[in-house]
Amino acid sequence: MESLDGPGAGLPGGLAPLKLDPQGGDPLAERLFPHLAIGVQWGLARMSSFLAATGDPHVGYPILHIGGTNGKGSVAATLAATLTHAGHRVGLYTSPHLCSFTERFQLGGAPVEEGELIELADDLGDRVVEHGLTFFEAATALAFHLFARREVDVVVLEVGLGGRLDATTVARPILTAVTNVALDHSEYLGDTLPDIAREKAGIIKPGVPFITAEGDAGLVELFRGMCAEAGAPFRVLDPVTDLAELEVMEDHTLFRMHTDSWGELELWTPLVGSHQAVNTALAVRMLEGLPESLMPDRDAVVEGIRSVRWPGRSQVEHIDGQTLLLDVAHNTAGALALAEVMERLALPRPIVMLTGVLGDKDWRSMLPPLFRLADRAILTQPPSAPEERRWDPEQAMQAIGSPCPVELEADFVSAMERARIAAGQGTVVVTGSNHTVGDALKVLDRIPFQTIPSTASSR
Repeated sequence: MESLDGPGAGLPGGLAPLKLDPQGGDPLAERLFPHLAIGVQWGLARMSSFLAATGDPHVGYPILHIGGTNGKGSVAATLAATLTHAGHRVGLYTSPHLCSFTERFQLGGAPVEEGELIELADDLGDRVVEHGLTFFEAATALAFHLFARREVDVVVLEVGLGGRLDATTVARPILTAVTNVALDHSEYLGDTLPDIAREKAGIIKPGVPFITAEGDAGLVELFRGMCAEAGAPFRVLDPVTDLAELEVMEDHTLFRMHTDSWGELELWTPLVGSHQAVNTALAVRMLEGLPESLMPDRDAVVEGIRSVRWPGRSQVEHIDGQTLLLDVAHNTAGALALAEVMERLALPRPIVMLTGVLGDKDWRSMLPPLFRLADRAILTQPPSAPEERRWDPEQAMQAIGSPCPVELEADFVSAMERARIAAGQGTVVVTGSNHTVGDALKVLDRIPFQTIPSTASSR
C-alpha cells in the first residue's frame, strides 16, 4: 500500500505538493490558526492522528461527501437546505468562502458565530500544532469538532481539492458523489481527465453508495470500475434522459425529473443555469439513497430545494436600474457554464465584463468565451486574492485576442466604478474567482448570509 504521507506522496506523475493560501487574507482565518503552514502537504495521516487524539468527532454523525471539479458546493448547499427543511440538524462545511471565513461552517443554513469558532480553535490549538496540521486540515478538523459539539443529525461535506488525499477524505460517509471532471489544478491532480477523475474518485469507500453526474462515457466507466473494485454501489445521473422541461430565468431554474422515491417532481431552484439543474438533480439522487431516518418526504424535497441559498453562482442583482450578474467561474468549464447562462438570460446591453482571475488558473481559455458575449471588458485585481496567487492583468490584456475592447484597471473599486458607468442601464458581469465576486459583493453592500464585520483581531 502506498504511503499517504510526505511531500508529493501518492501524487500522479510525481507532481510537486500544492502551494495555496486557503486563508485569503481573512482576519478571522488568521486569528484562528495564525502560525500554520499555508501549503497543502498531501496525506491523511496527520488528520487521522489528530482526530484520534481528540476523540474522533467525525464518526459521531452520518456524512454526505461531495467532490468534483465544479458544482460540488451547489450540490452540498442543496442537500443541506433540503435536509434542514425536513427538520434535521444539519452541518455544512464548504470552501472557499466569498466574504467571510464563517461561511465555510454552517448550521441550519446560517454561518456559525465568529466567537464560537475562536473558542473552539483556542481549545484545539495546541493539538493542531502538535500534529503539524496545515491550515486547511485545521479548518476541516475544526468543522468536525464543531458539528460534534452541536450534536448535528447529519453533515454535508465538500471536498477541498482533488479527493484521494484531501483532508476531508478521513470522513466515513454514508454516501459519496462526484459532480463532474474538468481540467483544473492540472499541475497537481494530473494532466488528463482520467488522471483527475482517479484523484476525485479517491473519496469512494468500500460498500458506500457512489453517484456521479459526469457525462463523459469513458470517465463514467472509470468510476464504475473503481466502485466495483471497492464494492461500492454505483449510480449515474444522465441529464439528457433524467431531466425534462428545463426553464432558466434570472431568479430560478425549473425542471422535471422522475424519482423512485417521490415519483415525478417539478423542481424550482433559485440557482440559475442548466448546470444548476444537473447539480440539483444530483442532490435529489443522493437524497434517494439516504436511510429511512434521514429520508425527507416529497414536500421537504420540493420546498427545501426552493429555499437553498448559495450566493455568487449566477447571482443576479438589480441596483439603480442596472443589472449585475455575479458568478465565481474560475476555470474553463465554469466560464462556459456562465456563458450559457448569459445567452439564456438575454441580459440588457451593453454588457461590461469585470474580470479578476487567480494567477494559477487558465485564463487564456477562460476569458474568450465570455468576452465574445460582452461589449467591453475590464481586467482588475481582486484585493482579497493572496499575493502569491495574483495574476498579471496587463499580461492578460496583451495576450488575449478579444472581440470586444479590453482595458485595465488594477484598483478594484475603481474598476467597479468604471464598469458600472460603462454599463449604464445595461449589465455588469463580475467573474473570475471567489475573491473577485466576494470583493464585489462587499463593494455593492450585498454581503451574503448577513455576515458581520470581523472582530477576530481581539482576544
